[in-house]
Amino acid sequence: MLILVALGGNALLRSDEPMTIDAQYANVKVAAAALATVARKHHLVVTHGNGPQIGLLALQTEAYAELEPYPLDVIGAATAGMIGYMIEQEMNNILGCNIPLATILTRIEIDPEDPAFHNPNKFVGPIYDKREANRLEQTKGWNFKVDDKKWRRVLPSPMPKRIIWHRPMRWLLEKGTILICTGGGGIPVMYQEDTETFVGVEAVIDKDQASSLLAQELPVDLFIIATDIDGIYENFGTPEQHLLKRTSPQHLEQYRFAAGSMAPKVDAACRFVRKTGNRAVIGSLANIKKIIDGKSGTVIEPD
Repeated sequence: MLILVALGGNALLRSDEPMTIDAQYANVKVAAAALATVARKHHLVVTHGNGPQIGLLALQTEAYAELEPYPLDVIGAATAGMIGYMIEQEMNNILGCNIPLATILTRIEIDPEDPAFHNPNKFVGPIYDKREANRLEQTKGWNFKVDDKKWRRVLPSPMPKRIIWHRPMRWLLEKGTILICTGGGGIPVMYQEDTETFVGVEAVIDKDQASSLLAQELPVDLFIIATDIDGIYENFGTPEQHLLKRTSPQHLEQYRFAAGSMAPKVDAACRFVRKTGNRAVIGSLANIKKIIDGKSGTVIEPD
C-alpha cells in the first residue's frame, strides 16, 4: 500500500520550544520512529511543514543589512532541504542505510489570478510594533496585519494548481524509495506566458492542500494528516464534544472549523477522498500504526 503522511508543524518544532537544532532533532527523532513503523510494511511518502524554520531564516537574512533579504521561495527551498536531510538522517539511523530515501524540492504552480492575492492572510516571520510595520510597508511594499496585538507580515496563500514534476517521484517510489517532498507546501512558482518560463512567487501554499494534491496525483492508497490531536471532534470545545470516528465529505460540510487549524486539513482530506475514492485519516502521529489499521483517528470515506 502506498501511504502519504503529512506531518504537522508540531512534529518538527512545538510553539513553546526554542528554535534550536537540538530541539528540532529531538522532535524529528520521535517522528522518524513513528514513520519507520509505516515504512517497514508499506511504500511511504512524507510531507511536512516549515513555518518556524522559514521565520528563523527570514530573520537571519534580514540581519545582514548589506544585501537585500533572500526571497521567500528561495528560503522555502532551503528549509525543505534542511528538514528533508534531518528526516533522512534519523530514519536511516532506525531503518539502516540500505533503505533508500530521497528528498525532492517540490515546485508547485499557482494561478496568478487566485483570489488569495487580493487578500493576503498567511502570517510569516517575526512580530513588529506599528511604527516598524509602517516603515517596512513603505520601504519594502510588504503587507501587515495584527496577530495577537502585534503586527506581522502577511502573504497570499493561493491554492496549489499543479505539481512540477511528479514523474520523478513515481520513478523513485517504483524503486522502493521513501520519499520526502512538498516541504512547507512546496515552492510556489508562476508560469509566465510571454517568456514561457517559471518564476518564484512571494506566497505560502498550505501544506495540507499541497499534500492532498500530491496524494491525488500519485495517487496514494491512504492519505494521513498527522496532527497532535486524536482527530476531528464534533461540538469541539463544548461539554458535548466527541470524536468522529468515521465520516464523509458530505457529512463534514455541515460543520464550521477553525480557519487557521482544522479547516484546511478537513478540506484537503475531503478533496482527496472525492477525487480518488480512497480513504483519508486525520489523527495523531503517535497513533500512526492504529490509524493504518483503522483503529484510531477520524476516517473520511467516500459519500
